[in-house]
Amino acid sequence: MSKAPSSPARPAHTTSAGIPPNPARDRDSGQTAVAGGQVCRRVLLKLSGEALVGKGGYGIDPEVLDLVADEIAAAAALGVDLGIVVGGGNIFRGLSASARGMDRASADYVGMLATVMNAVALRDALEKRDLVTRVLSAIDIKQLAEPYIRQRAIRHLEKGRICIFAAGTGNPFFTTDTAAALRAVEIGAEVLLKATKVDGVYDKDPSVYADARRYHRVSFDDALKNDLRIMDATAFALCRDNEMPIVVFDMAKKGNIRAVVRGADVGTTIIKDNKQTRFAEV
Repeated sequence: MSKAPSSPARPAHTTSAGIPPNPARDRDSGQTAVAGGQVCRRVLLKLSGEALVGKGGYGIDPEVLDLVADEIAAAAALGVDLGIVVGGGNIFRGLSASARGMDRASADYVGMLATVMNAVALRDALEKRDLVTRVLSAIDIKQLAEPYIRQRAIRHLEKGRICIFAAGTGNPFFTTDTAAALRAVEIGAEVLLKATKVDGVYDKDPSVYADARRYHRVSFDDALKNDLRIMDATAFALCRDNEMPIVVFDMAKKGNIRAVVRGADVGTTIIKDNKQTRFAEV
C-alpha cells in the first residue's frame, strides 16, 4: 500500500504585528503563528454551505464546487496543514426549521447531516485534484466518514492530508461557527479563516450605509463593544478565550484563500485585545 504524501518543508516563521504568537498553540512545534508576509503552518478554514450554492439557490452546484475546490487546492499547494469546517445552510438550516415549529434538537441533527453531505462532495472534488482528503464526522457515519478523534485528525494533518470536519460539534444547539472555533483550537491552528460574502468586517451594514468603514484590524474587546457580530457568541468567546485570531475575508474573490494563507493583508483580522483597532484604507 502506498503511503500518503507527507507535508512539504515549512518556511521559517516570524511574528507579525497582526497576529501575536500563542505559546499554548505553538509550543509543540516551536514555531510562531503569523499573518502578514509568511505562510501559516496550520489553519482552519470555515466555509458556509451557501458557498456551494449556484444560481439555483439550493443544494450543491457542481461548477461552484469545482471553483471552491480549485481555490482550496491553490492554498494547499503552499504546504499548509489545512482543516476545513463546512456548514449545511445550502441544504438545511436547523435554526430556521426550529422557528417554523420543528423540534430544535431534531432540526439541528438534520442540519448536521447536511454538513456531512457537503463534506463528502467537497472531498470528492479535492481528491479529483490529487489532494488526499479525509472527512471526520462528529456523529458516527462509518460508510461516509471517519469518526472525529483529535489525535487522528492531527496525524492526518501532519501527513499532509486535508481534513474536513463534518457534523458540527455533534451536539444540537451549537452552530458550525462554534464547531470551527472548537476544531481550530483542538488542532492547534494558528488562525481561523472565516470565508464570507463580504470583504471584511464593517462598523455598520455597507449595503445600507454608504459611509460604512471596513476594519483592517480589530480587537476582540472592541468587536464585542461595537456589536460587530462576527460569529455567534459561543464561537467568538471560544476564540477570544484561547487567543485564536480570526480573519474574515471575501470568498468570492479568486485567490483570496491562498492570499490569506500566505499572510497577505486581506479582509479584517480580529486579534487579542491590544487597543490598536484601525479602519482599512478606502
